[in-house]
Amino acid sequence: MPAYGLCVDAGTAEWDTSADGYRLPTEAEWEHACRAGTTGPRYGQLHEVAWYQGNSGGRSHSVGGKQPNAWGLYDMLGNVWDWCWDVYDAEVYGAYRVLRGGGWADEHWSCRASVRRRSHPTFRIDDVGFRIVRSTPLPQP
Repeated sequence: MPAYGLCVDAGTAEWDTSADGYRLPTEAEWEHACRAGTTGPRYGQLHEVAWYQGNSGGRSHSVGGKQPNAWGLYDMLGNVWDWCWDVYDAEVYGAYRVLRGGGWADEHWSCRASVRRRSHPTFRIDDVGFRIVRSTPLPQP
């Protein structure tokens, strides 16, 4: 079942939280997946797990070129920022959404599990991407 319904006239999407379709992760889901049970700012040594300004050569790289986290997820830090479903701060920034993880053009301090950035959903740049998740339906009683 599709996770989103589009309202073309308003230019918005509505999330059906009961659906099991593919979708963007929430900010909390993204951070949980990134940390993979760890508690530090990174799940490994930065140069071993992420493409960032110090080692990227000024470009993004194919997924899987660095070590994955403990859950086998690659490029949770660095390479490209990941879109999240959450709005950054609607009262201040309107429709701006959260980006997580840091990108290939960012300094080392920007590639950590807790860092966040914001952008308008229509913004396009070469260090922003996305990953998708799929909800598991809860068992019915």
